[in-house]
Amino acid sequence: MNHFEKVFQCFPQDIQRQIQTLDRTMREGIEEVRVYRGRQVWLLCRGRHIRLNGCIDGSDITNILNNLLKFSYYAYEDDLAKGFVTIDGGHRVGICGKAVMEKGSVTLLREISSLNIRCGHEIIGCSDPLKPLLIKGDGRPASLLIVSPPGCGKTTMLRDIARTLGEEGGWKIAICDERSEIAGMHDGVSSYRLGSMTDVLDGCPKAEGILMLIRAMSPDVIITDEIGRPEDGEAIKDCRNCGVSVIASAHGSNMEDIKKLPIAGIIENGTFNHIVLLTNRPTVGTIREVLHD
Repeated sequence: MNHFEKVFQCFPQDIQRQIQTLDRTMREGIEEVRVYRGRQVWLLCRGRHIRLNGCIDGSDITNILNNLLKFSYYAYEDDLAKGFVTIDGGHRVGICGKAVMEKGSVTLLREISSLNIRCGHEIIGCSDPLKPLLIKGDGRPASLLIVSPPGCGKTTMLRDIARTLGEEGGWKIAICDERSEIAGMHDGVSSYRLGSMTDVLDGCPKAEGILMLIRAMSPDVIITDEIGRPEDGEAIKDCRNCGVSVIASAHGSNMEDIKKLPIAGIIENGTFNHIVLLTNRPTVGTIREVLHD
């Protein structure tokens, strides 16, 4: 049984039965399970939307969330206030409901109205087409920026790059995992193969975490997800000034989108040796274009 099969056991029996009627290829291709109070459950599976029969009520959502969190709300309260949690297996549960505010910040979500359970995938070898780009002419790891809209496989690609550089290349890798998605840490252990000398700083803001990793873990490469804020750019500049390579991702459909972000400066000044544009056509993780410094 894979990790996502265990997630299905958190659902009402009728929903479980309907999922089990799907053939194995379809079950293993499930990317998201979307749950709505008073409506039906939807599956996103290999690019298709599948609607299941039967409506979910408030008690069903409460039971599903209790089961996903193993009734340990206290262990997840900080993440719950941010609208998501990462559960065993590295899967991410997005949560919507009524926000409770305190001093201008969200402290709690209640009256939960919907859940989006995103399956964390590990695709060994998906970064193989990028192998020629990972090492520079001087033998050191290159810096890459992976760009795509949501759902095109950026995070899956980052995982496999970490594995490739760590396991096959023997480089020291440090992952600054602000949203707990790259490494899928649970109880201090990653859900994925990330390399034999890979350190993970989980749940820490990138701007602070990148500098912590440089000072404390002496990495050859720092990997992080979804850069975009000015402080992210400053931390990455400091990283490169220290001789540490950076492999990161950012949201965007093309270079015009990226140039509108606050991090445009570090892109234009050649911080990254290569920029990789991903698409989900014909399949998730397809490399559409590679731009070189």
